[in-house]
Amino acid sequence: MSGASVLYDVPGPKAKTRNRVYTVLGTLAVLGLIAFAVLRLSAKGQLEPEVWNIFNNAGVRTNIRDGVLTTLQVFAVAAVLSLILGVLLAVARLSDHKPVRWLSTWFIELFRAVPLLITIYALWVIFLTNRDSLGLTGSQPQFWALVVGLTIYNGSVQAEVLRAGINSVPKGQREAAYALGMSKTQVMTTVLIPQAVRAMLPTIISQLVVTLKDTSLGYIITFEELLFTARLMSTNIIVNGNDTYVPVIIVTGAIYVAMCLALSALANWIEQRGRRARSGIEVTTAGEPVAAGDAMEVADAVPDKPAGKQD
Repeated sequence: MSGASVLYDVPGPKAKTRNRVYTVLGTLAVLGLIAFAVLRLSAKGQLEPEVWNIFNNAGVRTNIRDGVLTTLQVFAVAAVLSLILGVLLAVARLSDHKPVRWLSTWFIELFRAVPLLITIYALWVIFLTNRDSLGLTGSQPQFWALVVGLTIYNGSVQAEVLRAGINSVPKGQREAAYALGMSKTQVMTTVLIPQAVRAMLPTIISQLVVTLKDTSLGYIITFEELLFTARLMSTNIIVNGNDTYVPVIIVTGAIYVAMCLALSALANWIEQRGRRARSGIEVTTAGEPVAAGDAMEVADAVPDKPAGKQD
């Protein structure tokens, strides 16, 4: 009996008919909700050409551009710092020294449990209170509160992802590296971490997408990122006596979706490129020595034989 038949039963004629009926009813319900929303927006005047014409204004486009650039700036700094912190915390949690392992475990569990918004708000109050002693000016307290908060939270999550990836590497590769005379640092940096990153790359990128979306929490501490800029525009721009919340929210949401899709596409491209690089193992001629790293990849690529079977 195949695994597919156990996990999923092929639907019969009645089940197929029922599924088609449910599909049609669900589609009609979704279309009805969309039509209702469109009619309500039209009745409120949110679909009038004058309302959407605000995006032809140079000032509005400039505000949106500045908001996007600020959001990407925060994301870039927080993403790099969170990955660095994640590697350090993952290595510390796998340390043989108990104090280091306990301290990293406490740090990770604490900041994974505390809501990110509370962390950002607390850091903002601290930076704002000690602005002069820290040499911060202008909007820097908000910027660094958001960056540090995102770094701490996402670095803790990335640490667990990397730790799982390191533990998934076969123990034989670690033992082979030690047998070649490598130190623990060399084994970690040249054997374990590269394979962990490659194995967990989809999860790492997914967390980076979360980091990008969480930049919108800067709105709470009045940091002028994309969401805060959109709120200001929708409040201050009045057309035909109505606010412009709906068009601004739709355009802002589309920008967030586009940025996340672009990051996901980049992740897929990197993953596919890594798979091609891993499978492209060169075959050596008889009697030619094989490098230690190539030997590990060849051993990784060749499946183990079932017990009891020999050539």
